[in-house]
Parts: sequence; structure tokens; C-alpha cells
Amino acid sequence: MTASLFSHRRIYSGLVAASALALLATGCSAASSSQPAPVTSTFADAAAASGSWPYPNGDLANTRVATGSTITAANVSQLKEAWAFKLTGQGAANLHGAGSLAANPVVADGVVYMQDLYSNVYAISLATGKLKWEYQVDTPVKTGPGPNGVAVADGRVYGQTATAAFALNAATGKPAWTDSSLLSSGEGTFEMQPQVSGGRVYLSTAYGSGPGGGVLMALNASNGALLWKFNTLTGPAPGVQALGLGAGGAWETPLVGGDGTVTFGTGNPYQSLGSAISQPARLLYTNSEVNLDAATGKLRWYYQAVPNDFKDWDMQASPIAATVGGVPAIIGGGKMGDVYAMNAQTGALLWKTPVGEHNGHDDDSLLLLEHKITLKPPYVIAPGSYGGILANMALADGTVYAETINLPLTISSLQSVTADASAGVGVSGEVEALSLATGKVEWATKVASFPLGAATVVNNLVVTTLLTGELIALNRSTGAIVYQQKLPAETNAPIAVAGNAVIVAAGAPDKTATARGGLPQVVAYTVP
Repeated sequence: MTASLFSHRRIYSGLVAASALALLATGCSAASSSQPAPVTSTFADAAAASGSWPYPNGDLANTRVATGSTITAANVSQLKEAWAFKLTGQGAANLHGAGSLAANPVVADGVVYMQDLYSNVYAISLATGKLKWEYQVDTPVKTGPGPNGVAVADGRVYGQTATAAFALNAATGKPAWTDSSLLSSGEGTFEMQPQVSGGRVYLSTAYGSGPGGGVLMALNASNGALLWKFNTLTGPAPGVQALGLGAGGAWETPLVGGDGTVTFGTGNPYQSLGSAISQPARLLYTNSEVNLDAATGKLRWYYQAVPNDFKDWDMQASPIAATVGGVPAIIGGGKMGDVYAMNAQTGALLWKTPVGEHNGHDDDSLLLLEHKITLKPPYVIAPGSYGGILANMALADGTVYAETINLPLTISSLQSVTADASAGVGVSGEVEALSLATGKVEWATKVASFPLGAATVVNNLVVTTLLTGELIALNRSTGAIVYQQKLPAETNAPIAVAGNAVIVAAGAPDKTATARGGLPQVVAYTVP
């Protein structure tokens, strides 16, 4: 993460000293009168939205396929804005330049569930855009920020503040339980969108500053009781002295497998270039896919993509369940700009493919570990510390879809734990399609801004959004952009596609810098 520009998870954010933010572990309440109510605008000439997106990434396999959608290349041009749910009060504040919204909407039983970066949860009618209830927290995330977000299962909505987890009644927003006893000093803070399956809530902290770094965990979905914890660092967090924050953990939704496992993609150790040179170490289990027994949290296998990382090259993307050559597999990736296929039983690498722009120094962290290279600043990182792959990938019909950010950055000192200067290259990104069988790139399409909507497969389309506030659709066969729609605000959150609707969380990350940022809002577009 870079202090001046980006968030851990999203664009246009900076680090904020822990003392600058007052965190609330509890004190959340259903719809309160202390803040003005959100406002909904509706448009009579648009079709009513209907459908579902029941999990953060569409399904438990994290494929991001919009099952049952009626949107296709033939009618995507007919998308019209059906409603816009505009945030107010603290929830609409521009959080450190990241905007108000960074989570994936979840759509279940005719309701859109959404959490903002002040941890407030909203239940919005899918058909009308009207607020059904609000669980008000009004406490900003402490570090990342975000993405935050909720999961919905068995009539409950599960989420977290920075220091507590909670479950709400999905119909009323009333708390079923709140657990603020999960974290000890140095274990980091919550900022992820959890997953719920089989009576367990899976979540993780980020930025653990004590021995053990961040913490992966499972809770009892019925009462919030802790079932197990797994530390993502086997020793002290190397970034603490230089950065003031710690290492490891996860912030994207994990993969719950059908084989009794759960797999998390983990973050980097926040190690400086100087530390990587003078004290090289693998720093397990950072920058890794970590596959655990879902019931016990016991390690089954791990695959570390970047040992001894000093580039902030997280392997953070939500893992995807797949089959490669008849073998159960997991597809992973992250800010190092590589897509990986791994054997789901052993973690053995099946293939690896770089996407986006690389400058030929991908293996420098490993070469330092093996004492085979000498480095000194200024040192250019490409992919930069923000990607590579920042948003989640999609998988359908033998093809993996990935979005990349092309923005090289420069490490200017041995003490820096993040890149801190531009490398003088313009802003751009790409959407790429890869063969699931071989990893071979099938097509790559340049886009004018950062694609952050998370690649989403909608019949014969791949749909996403750009940071600058555009909804785009690409032909799945060719990669050609066949649709583009200007949004009412800039966005850095994943989209949901429910039936005939595209749900966009447009959090307006740049609203304080220019007039073009717009107001933070959740918007539904529908086809007839």
C-alpha cells in the first residue's frame, strides 16, 4: 500500500494513523434518527429489477457468473437506470479519498444488502430502491480501508466493524449477536467481506502488528463464538517499525470448497527493500493461497507466490474453484499481476500466466532470498503496488477473466515499505481472457482507466466498471467493448448482476478532489 495515493484494497486512499480514528466495537443500531435518511430516486420508464446475487462473488465457488441473468449482447444497449439510492450523513463521507463504498452488493429474496466504509449496513428493495432498514454504525474502518461488506445466509446478514463481528436479522436489521471479543492486541482489524457456509462465518483481519501477523478465523454462525484461528505470519511482522502497521491477513472473500476446506488469499508482509536485502526470508504465510480444514483451521497446504516480498504484491484475489484437465483446481492471483492455477488437493502449481504490464523484475524478491542479485533505489515496480490484479477475477466455460492495472511506481529509499513515487507512466488498465486448460491468453483489451468492478460473466458478456465512472461490457469471444455507460459517480467497488439488473456501488472516491466525482450512491440498471 502506498501512503499518498491508494488503499490496501482500493484506489485513492492513504494511510491514516491509528490514533486519528476512534473505533467502535459495539454500539451499532438498526435504523436510527441521528442521521438523515438516504434518498432514493426512481425512473418510471425503466423495468423493475428482479433476480439474485446471493454471495459476494455470485456463488460459493467465487466464479462471478450471473446465473439466470437476462442481459446479453443483444439487449445490453437497452440498460436504463431504474433507481439510485443516495447515501447521506457519515456514510456518505469521503473516507481518506477512497469514497464511501468498496464492497460487493449481495442480492437475496428481493433485497440488496450493502455495507459502506463506515460499517453501516443497508437493506434496499431490489424492485424500488427504497430503504427497508439501516444498521447504523458510523465508524470508519481503521486501516485499509475496506472493502467491508456483508454475507447473507439462513435469514441473517453477517458483517463486521473494525473490531467486532455481528449478525443481523435479514428482515428487520435487528442484531442477532455481536462479538467484540475476537481480537487481541496486535492481531489487526477487520475490513473484509466475509463468507458464510455450513454454519460457519469465515473472515480475517489485516495488518496484524504482533507475532503471527493477521488472523484467519471461523465463527459459529449461530452465536458468533470463535471456532478457530490461523496466523498468517510465523514470526513478528516486519513492516511494523517502518510503517506502524503489521503484516498478512486477508480482505477478499475466501473460497469455501466442496471438499471440506476453506482457502484464503493473503496479503504482503510490508517489508522494506532494505529488509528484503539485509534479512531475506520467505515470511510465510504472506502472499499465499492458504488452504485450511474448514472445521478445524488446520493447514492442509499453501502456495506462496512471492517469498520475501518488498513490493506490496498481495495474493489477495478471491480464490476460484475450477477443474483443470480433470483435476480439481483453484485459480488465484493478485497484485503481482499473475494468474495461477493450483491443484486443489496439494497446492502444486499447474500453470502461471502474467497479465498486464511487467518490466522483467518479477523474481527479484526470490533472487534476493537466494543471494543472487543486488538492488538499490530508485527501483521501479511494474506491476506497481496497486496491481497487477486488484479486483476479483471470473471463470466460465473454460476461460478465466482478469482485470489489470498498468501503473508502474518507484521505491525511492531502502527504508520505504511501499512505492512512493510515480514512474511517469499514464493511467491505464486491461481486461484479459485466459484459457483455463493452459493459461494461454486468448485476448487482451486495453481500457482507459482502472477496471475495478471485478470481472463478471453475464451470458456472452464480461461486465465491469472503471474507476472514472463507466459501466462497460465486453464480448466474451473477442474482448471487443460493445457497451459503455457513464455512471452518476466514480466507482471502485465490485458489481452485482441480478436477473435483469446490474447493481453498481458508486462510492465517489474522487468527489472531494473534483466536481466530477458525483455523490455516493448505489445504482440499479435494468433491461426490459
